Amino acid sequence: MPVEFRCGTPRGRVHASKLIADAERILAAARLPDCELSLTLTSDREIRALNRRYRGKDSPTDVLSFSQIETAGRRQPAPLRVANAKDLLLGDVVISIDTALRQARELGVAPAMRLRTLLAHGFLHLLGYDHERSPADARRMFARQRRLEARLGAEAAASPVPRVKRRAASSSK
Repeated sequence: MPVEFRCGTPRGRVHASKLIADAERILAAARLPDCELSLTLTSDREIRALNRRYRGKDSPTDVLSFSQIETAGRRQPAPLRVANAKDLLLGDVVISIDTALRQARELGVAPAMRLRTLLAHGFLHLLGYDHERSPADARRMFARQRRLEARLGAEAAASPVPRVKRRAASSSK
């Protein structure tokens, strides 16, 4: 199964099917349909604990990425160099549903759109994009993110959301 999904909070369950479908579309768009992505929806409390533990930041955030294709502290190349890989475990994208819903209200967008943005952002981090390295890297990452989001939006509008079995978890990683 290319997308392993966990939902650590009841607030996220209503968004699960669309988010899983978006994750599968992202893998296909990046020419990585045979790779695996772990996706977790969690609470602000849980993502804050992860942010504190792994980034030293004691506050909740919207999305965290834990790449499995990093080696020796160096990020792997951008997606064009890992395209068409088979059976590669890309890593984990963890999204705070609490923050995503709050941001959706503040931005005046549908929750599904905000979750799609956070998923695309986290996915690009898994592949080595990093907007914090330099302004040029930020421009490159956000341009790629906009293209992914546009493609996902067009594909989502053209196809029904599949019914997907999902596994509920009592907490995220």
